[in-house]
Parts: sequence; C-alpha cells; structure tokens
Amino acid sequence: MDELIITAAVVGAELTREDTPYLPLTPGEIAEEARRACEAGASVIHLHARDARGSPTQDVEVYREIIRLVRERCGPVIQVSTGGAVGMSAEERLQPVRLGPDMASLTTGTVNFGDDIFSNPMGLVRTFARAMKEHGVKPEIEVFDSGMVANALRLEREGLLTPPLHFDFVLGVPGALPAGVKNLLHLVESIPAGSTWSVAGIGKSQLSMATAAVILGGHARVGLEDNIFYARGELSRGNAPLVERVVRIARELGRDIAEPARARAILGLL
Repeated sequence: MDELIITAAVVGAELTREDTPYLPLTPGEIAEEARRACEAGASVIHLHARDARGSPTQDVEVYREIIRLVRERCGPVIQVSTGGAVGMSAEERLQPVRLGPDMASLTTGTVNFGDDIFSNPMGLVRTFARAMKEHGVKPEIEVFDSGMVANALRLEREGLLTPPLHFDFVLGVPGALPAGVKNLLHLVESIPAGSTWSVAGIGKSQLSMATAAVILGGHARVGLEDNIFYARGELSRGNAPLVERVVRIARELGRDIAEPARARAILGLL
C-alpha cells in the first residue's frame, strides 16, 4: 500500500462558533489550525474561507491571504473548495481556482444536502473542470452519490479530466449516500484502475470510514468541517486531535503516513 495521505478539512462552510468554540474563522486562525494539523500528520489541507463576520466566502483575496499564511507556516498540498456554501453562484464558487492552488474540489453532480440542494448541473461541472485544467489545478472529484462516479468518467471521456483521477467519497451527508463499508467498497470498485481515493465520513462515521480507508489502501479526510466531536458528547479541541488519532490507528495497523512530498508524488502533483 502507498503511505496514508491524511487530509484535514479545517473549517468548512456550515459551522459557527456556536457549534464549537474551536472553529477557526480568520485567515490567521485558519493558518494556525493548518499548521497544527500538519504537525499532527496531515499532508493535505482542504480550505474554505470566512469573511470578517465569520460567514462563508469564496472571495479570492481572502483565499489568497489564507494560502499565503498557510505556506508561511507549513508546506502541505493546498486544496481549495469550489463547493463554497449552498446558494452561492458558480462565479463565486470558482474564484479561488484562479490562484492556482495544488488541488480543488470538483463535485460531479447535484445532491440533496440536508434540507437544501447542492446544485451541480453538468454544464457547471464542465465549466469548473475546464477552469481547473486551464489553471493547472488537479481536481479532487467529490462524490456524494454513486452516479457522480459515472459523471466523472464521462468528463474523462470528453477530455475534461486527465487520468490518473483522484476521488473523495463523502459519505453520511443527510440526503446522500450513507456511510458504511458496503457503500465505500462499491465506490472503490467503480473507479478506474490507477485512480487514488480518499473517504470523508460525516459526523460519527468519520472515525470508522477513516479506519476503513487505512485497511483498504485508500486515504482519509478528517477535520472539523465534517465532524466536531472527538467522542460522544466531547468536542474535539481543534483539528489536530482528529488527525493524531488516525495516525495512531494507521501505525497500529502497519501503515506509514505520507509526508507532503510523498503525498504530491502519490497524487501525481510533481
């Protein structure tokens, strides 16, 4: 197996300080959380941004500042979100791709997202894929339902995605594919040979899905964006404890942890 790549999704778009006091909001706070996550063993940092009021924003200048501060503190693979927050326009969502980060999320379909709809019609997905190609940004194909794998393969046939592809299976979002080993195995078996994959379990499924990834040879995403609890009723004191736990599990199971340079090689970013 390749070394385990751990992605830390350090902030997200939905949470507030009322949910957890450990949520970073300012560029400096987000960069410090990224540093702590990297020191704990993360090699990829998945970024959302917040404005001066703490609300989600895709403003390119806010992202520019966050990325600058993260790179001052550590050297992870920088992965920006193009999901933004539910209700944002396509133009808003696409802004941080123009900064030329290492990677960006690319959700390849529309999905129920709790009581909302995360809208990604194929025309928009193609626009996002073209922009990533133009700026030299590797897509992380975000899959909330199995049909999104088929959509990604369609984009590959159209020349909009270049293999080897990298997938992130987001399991457990209310309204989308539930978290579970059977669903994860189905998705893993649906992607092309030579692809890489990670899994992000939402809420209480974060730990079980990360452990499954360690065993199955995939990679794991953890962090406050997806789960604010370390244990039942116990808030995680930031992102680092969630990363550290997966590092311990991986080492107990005999799997090494990828440093950022090795993560770049595994993901084809070199």
